[in-house]
Amino acid sequence: MPSNFEVSIIHCKDYSHAKSAISRSLELIGGLESIVSRGDRVLLKVNLLAPRPPEDAVTTHPAVVAAVIDLVKEAGGIPIVGDSAGMIHPGATAEALDISGIQAVAAEKGAEIANFETTGFEKVDVKNGKKLSSIYMAKPVLEADIVISLPKLKTHELTLFTGAVKNMFGTVPSRIRKDAHTLGTNELFSQAVVDIYSVRPPDLAIMDGVVGMEGHGPSRGEPVNSGVILAARNCVALDMVSASIMGFGPDEIITSKDAAERGFGPSSLEEITLQGDPIEDILMDFKRPGRGLSSLPNPVGKLLMRLHSMRPRIDNDKCQECGACIKNCPTDAIELPYPIEIDKELCILCFTCFELCPHNSIFIQRSWLARHLRP
Repeated sequence: MPSNFEVSIIHCKDYSHAKSAISRSLELIGGLESIVSRGDRVLLKVNLLAPRPPEDAVTTHPAVVAAVIDLVKEAGGIPIVGDSAGMIHPGATAEALDISGIQAVAAEKGAEIANFETTGFEKVDVKNGKKLSSIYMAKPVLEADIVISLPKLKTHELTLFTGAVKNMFGTVPSRIRKDAHTLGTNELFSQAVVDIYSVRPPDLAIMDGVVGMEGHGPSRGEPVNSGVILAARNCVALDMVSASIMGFGPDEIITSKDAAERGFGPSSLEEITLQGDPIEDILMDFKRPGRGLSSLPNPVGKLLMRLHSMRPRIDNDKCQECGACIKNCPTDAIELPYPIEIDKELCILCFTCFELCPHNSIFIQRSWLARHLRP
């Protein structure tokens, strides 16, 4: 049985070679058949940060998604492609699935789509969490037999690097993500990210590094031809190697350090066995990101995050009392009798009620800052 701390590195010059590169990367760590059994429901957790086209290098490239769907089906698994967009506004995930090209390849390949905004969330405890004692996690993640993380090789203005560990940040609703960001510092935010990751660590991670992003990532940076596919059974190991390829030192990525300290992966590169192409042929020096809001004093950054608010509200004049919002709310924030309101203390900003209301009687109330940042 291969070590959990093996990472395969395969040179891949463009996306036309994605499937062969991914297939080879998986063979080097024991093959997908050693992970996926016939009949397994396999969630492909993509990076669907924002509604951007593939060439912008913001999201997992559809060619990578298509290749992994094929490989999962060849192994006898049932592929499900899922995520929720990082942008805090309803409908962002559906828009991102479309513009990124992921929706189209999933349909073409016959894979299910799990839009976490509409599939619902379930409350789970975070064992030994540092910042979060419990969270709401997307049901498809918890229900999957196998989870495969498909991150994009990118810089990040707060954490310097975003990889397989942070990719699980998209499995929780907007309120939890917003609360994590208001913690203010890289260290505290990274601890919250690892808290989320710890609930359901993926069984496999495949890094889309054919075209990465440098500079002001994860969405405002510049695409860079990094020409690599990486795979590992352990997300922390994959992130350590990926970050080193980008030119980051082993102590700079707090998500990796914190996850390693909790026993989720190796504590150093020396514990990792590299397979495939020599890492020396892949090493680059990515432009480092600016710090964005994290460069502001903590009280200012936290204030701006709090002033940027979006909440679902019910227009009871339009409400047909069908109960769809009550039935689908994961936190029971909407209760009878009519006319009904949404309890803002219980609401986790998953926007499921907005997405599933058949009568368009739910609207989004935006703060002044939210209206001006996104008309």
